[in-house]
Amino acid sequence: MDILFKILLVIFSIGLITIVLLQKGKSAGLAGAISGGAEHLFGKTKARGMELVLERTTVVLAAGFFILAILVAMFE
Repeated sequence: MDILFKILLVIFSIGLITIVLLQKGKSAGLAGAISGGAEHLFGKTKARGMELVLERTTVVLAAGFFILAILVAMFE
C-alpha cells in the first residue's frame, strides 16, 4: 500500500508541475500582482475554455497531491 501511494504521489507531482507550466502568466511585476489579485477577487476576469480546464485541473491535482503527501507521511 505504501508503494502505491508513493507512485501516485510521483504521478500527481509530475502532473501538477506540467499543468502549472502550461498556464500562461496573469500579469507581470508587483503592480500587476496587486491589480490582478483584485480583478480575480471581484470576478472581472472570467476564465473560459482551456484556461478554465487548466485551472480546475490544477485545483484537483493540488488537492490530490496534499492528500497523498499526508497519507505517505502517515504510513511511514
